[in-house]
Amino acid sequence: MLPLTGITVVALEHAVAAPFATRQLADLGARVIKIERPGAGDFARRYDESIKGQSSYFVWLNRSKESVTLDVKSPDGREILHELVGRADVLVQNLGPGAADRLGLSAAAVRARDPRKIVLGITGWGSDGPWAGRKAYDLLAQCEAGLVSLTGAEEPARVGISVADIAAGMYGFSAVLAALYRRQATGEGATLEISLFEALAEWMGQPAHYTAGSGRQQPRAGARHATIAPYGPFTAGDGRTILISIQNETEWARFCAEFLGAPELATDPRFATNTLRVTHRDALEALIAARFAEFDAPAASALLDRAGIANAGVNTVDDFLRHPVLRERGRWRDVDTPGGPIRALLPPISLGAEPRMDPVPAVGEHTAAVLAELGRSRREIDDLADKKII
Repeated sequence: MLPLTGITVVALEHAVAAPFATRQLADLGARVIKIERPGAGDFARRYDESIKGQSSYFVWLNRSKESVTLDVKSPDGREILHELVGRADVLVQNLGPGAADRLGLSAAAVRARDPRKIVLGITGWGSDGPWAGRKAYDLLAQCEAGLVSLTGAEEPARVGISVADIAAGMYGFSAVLAALYRRQATGEGATLEISLFEALAEWMGQPAHYTAGSGRQQPRAGARHATIAPYGPFTAGDGRTILISIQNETEWARFCAEFLGAPELATDPRFATNTLRVTHRDALEALIAARFAEFDAPAASALLDRAGIANAGVNTVDDFLRHPVLRERGRWRDVDTPGGPIRALLPPISLGAEPRMDPVPAVGEHTAAVLAELGRSRREIDDLADKKII
């Protein structure tokens, strides 16, 4: 049995952050009832049409959930929503500023009715403070957190995945798990809040401390590490790229002796410490590049492996999809979607039991069944459909 079997989550969610949190709860066995707008559903369903006519974002984030369409602004729809929340253990929402309050689903209101409830709100900038009413999306949080000032080579660059949303979703997931654990011991529910900006602010800890302590900002370094050297990509003689990482002086000495064939470089006054190597990065990388040019990529990687030096191929996404580690470790599963079966990766948590990998729902696929659980008759369900409430 999966650890969250028997836990019910109602999710007033869209886009990435909250759906990522709730999908991970579903992976572990929770029943997640996703509330969507009648007809259109979560707007993330239309971000792209790349995977059998469906959004790559949506199929990634919404497997193993039940989709219930509901016009929550209508009195009937709001009544149904409150019934669902009343039966749930957890409410998760990432609605716009003030929307949950207008629905009567603020954390204070929900927990006044049932103190055992766990309520997670994911916001952009926090539920109070000077920016509480501002909209927020992933790239806006990346910009305000200073992340884009560190990425790229010569100009600001967005991180290639929705890193602020993912950070908020991860913290939301772990916060709900902690709250469920505490409730098991004390009977007490929880009011939880995560903001995209503050989740990403935590991830900015190292560059923030670096700038606060040194008075200067780390430079943009492309695929190189800004403050460790050598740590970056080099081109082998066959044109393929390998990234190497030297983490300490023992590795540096071994790299000089066994890969570069120049043990004396380990104590060269320009390169004897990491700080010196960063200062003289151009000269250092010229020496390393010349050596890489003598090998094709497989030979260079094999020599690095024998020397105990961490290295990786600089892969494309297509290379990643065919990665031997994922294939040989059996990390792929087939998941059904409204457009047909797709391959999806198992979640990275290993619990000794197969996680849920149930289908991605069509818009409103489970509406009638869930309403029947609430005691609505077939006639009542049809009437709600005729009124476009579901």
